[in-house]
Amino acid sequence: MKFSPSRLSLQLGLSMVAAGFALGVCTSAQAQWKWRDTNNRVQYSDLPPPSTVPESAILQRPVGARRSGPQFAPAAPSAPAAAEAASGPARTSDPELEAKRKKAEQDQAAARKADEDKNNAAKAENCTRAKSYLKSIEDGMRMARTNANGEREVFDDKIRAEEGKRARDIIATDCK
Repeated sequence: MKFSPSRLSLQLGLSMVAAGFALGVCTSAQAQWKWRDTNNRVQYSDLPPPSTVPESAILQRPVGARRSGPQFAPAAPSAPAAAEAASGPARTSDPELEAKRKKAEQDQAAARKADEDKNNAAKAENCTRAKSYLKSIEDGMRMARTNANGEREVFDDKIRAEEGKRARDIIATDCK
């Protein structure tokens, strides 16, 4: 079988991609801790060894990894660094970034205001409907509803009282 130059370059490119993938998989496997336990067996983990394992028993650690625990705790930050961390996120002096942040805050405030207006309009509509329904019930109009079985029920005194109470509850919550 004869290989053309384009086919050879395609195969070379695919093998390079496969090699890159294999290298990426291998590097993640190296980010592990390795130590000898009390029984002198080698242990592997992606978590640091327990604090009972002495520092001399640790055989391998991930690059830049530090062991946690009271004897390995990082030093406390200096007073200015602690004050800066307590004051919240630092503001940048980049005017473009500040403008974007301010615009995002304004957009969020406008969205909250729009939601609030929409909810208030829905409450006003519910209030108007509940008042009209209550007036119809109290005026003694002949009314009916369909029950769960699909049958028509004409309002009697008991149903009128229940519906009147429900309408008053809606008015109490939405008509403020």
